[in-house]
Amino acid sequence: METKSMAFSVKTITMCGLMAAVCCVLGPLSIPIGTVPISLTVIAVYICVYTLGMLKGTLSYIIYLCLGAIGLPVFSGFEGGFQKLIGPTGGYLIGFIFMALISGFFIDRFPNKKWYMHILGMILGLFVCYLVGTLYFMALMHMELLPSLLVCVIPFIPFDLIKIGLCVSIGGSIRAALSAAHLRD
Repeated sequence: METKSMAFSVKTITMCGLMAAVCCVLGPLSIPIGTVPISLTVIAVYICVYTLGMLKGTLSYIIYLCLGAIGLPVFSGFEGGFQKLIGPTGGYLIGFIFMALISGFFIDRFPNKKWYMHILGMILGLFVCYLVGTLYFMALMHMELLPSLLVCVIPFIPFDLIKIGLCVSIGGSIRAALSAAHLRD
């Protein structure tokens, strides 16, 4: 039986598991600055989609999300459990799925030296993540838009732009190295 005929090869399953593990390592690392912490989850998601592409990278993040939902302490601040998904930051955890899909689409669609399109995709994905997370936060916390933006978005923009720059600078090299080693399908 050829592995190429399988829906998911052993290599694909292994790489998805490894990238979910990267999320589990980076996700808990955070700086608590209020209700919403500064975390490295954004970097983990971008590295997943750079490494595996849109669909498999998103799948890796969803695996991480499920691991956290069942109680493993992989979310920011080494927390876990379903209550985190229905808490104030749950919308952002869900929003990362859309961020992965959008940024992954741009990374897959514009490979090689089109880094500016990768940045555009990452910014659009981050905007959608901010939108989903902030709307959920507003509904849960019964807050208006401006106070919610002041708590959940505005303080994070400079840090997230730095994270995007970092991921664009190393993501292409990681992707190329994995392709050269035949670790990407």
